[in-house]
Amino acid sequence: MYQINTLTNRIKGLKRVKFSEHGIKERQHLQEWLANEPKVFGGEDLLIIQKEFSGFNDTNERLDLLALDKFGNIVVIENKLDDTGKNVTWQALKYASYCATLKKENIKSIFQDYLNKQGENDIAENVLAEFYDLEYDEILHLNQGNTQRIIFVANEYRKEVTSTVFWLLNYKVKIQCFKVTPFALDEQMFLTMEQIIPQKDSEDYIIKMADKNYEEIATQEGLKDRHHWRLEFWNKILPMLKGKTSIFQNISPTKDYWLHSTVLGVKYTLVITKSYCSVLVEFTKPNKEDNKKMFDDIFKFKDEIEKSFGNELTWNRSDNKISSQIGFYQTDVDIFNKQDWDKMLQFLSYNIIKLEEATRNPLSKIRSTL
Repeated sequence: MYQINTLTNRIKGLKRVKFSEHGIKERQHLQEWLANEPKVFGGEDLLIIQKEFSGFNDTNERLDLLALDKFGNIVVIENKLDDTGKNVTWQALKYASYCATLKKENIKSIFQDYLNKQGENDIAENVLAEFYDLEYDEILHLNQGNTQRIIFVANEYRKEVTSTVFWLLNYKVKIQCFKVTPFALDEQMFLTMEQIIPQKDSEDYIIKMADKNYEEIATQEGLKDRHHWRLEFWNKILPMLKGKTSIFQNISPTKDYWLHSTVLGVKYTLVITKSYCSVLVEFTKPNKEDNKKMFDDIFKFKDEIEKSFGNELTWNRSDNKISSQIGFYQTDVDIFNKQDWDKMLQFLSYNIIKLEEATRNPLSKIRSTL
């Protein structure tokens, strides 16, 4: 930081100092500065509602500053002087978790206690109403869900802290680090506050990347859950087919949305999805022409097959694909809704047996043509 002298058209460097060198204390000085000038946090409107808050059950711990932002989010502010120390992130996460349980009336009570200690005659309800430009009874968005924020203030950040903060940002934890730097010029002292994590000009990008990472993680976790559901479902249906048909007798359950049983180059397939389940006969040889010929040959037996099956089937030659298939479908069912499972199990087990019986003789007649 430099001082500009417009008379001499020169600048003079200010000396960067440490708080401890000038007798500045964390609670007595830095905390008071932040509490009385909350716009120092990048110009954001924050309402300080408590200092040295210790209203946690079964613990004597106390956080430095407690605030609300314009969106009704609780903001935990932890300030350190010259060094963050190693454990400040863990400390702040604990405080945020404690504050997650605070309700609207808790917040009002905490704030009123703060106003009383400050010697102010204000009523917490009135100040909150003015801050949110609403009637107090209309303020319904205080501390909803996992919306708590964390702000760190320190002169120096250890790598253990910055590494953890970047990791937490990837998990959409709302966290900021401000670097507070004291300077001296003769008998005067100056202070700068700079948001260093995430850097202001890249904050939107980092938040979007965190959203993307979180979405990808959630998708991966969702896929794992889906795998478990499918595996459980296939484990239920295979015993229902045991001894009742020649297919699916030596098949193991899988995590996939389909289950195959192949007989002489023809696949009998069970399919389970979020919107339907189905039984299929599929022609999936490597040679497209073989599949189309087999489909065309068996199509000649369409009436006979559907009469034996007891229902009309869906015949998909699929000219643009290598494979072809014959199918029967049950719609309005969801594999991820266990209330639909009984319906799906009955549909699939009954109709795959019927489909194999109905196609057995026609398939034996046409196989000799390939």
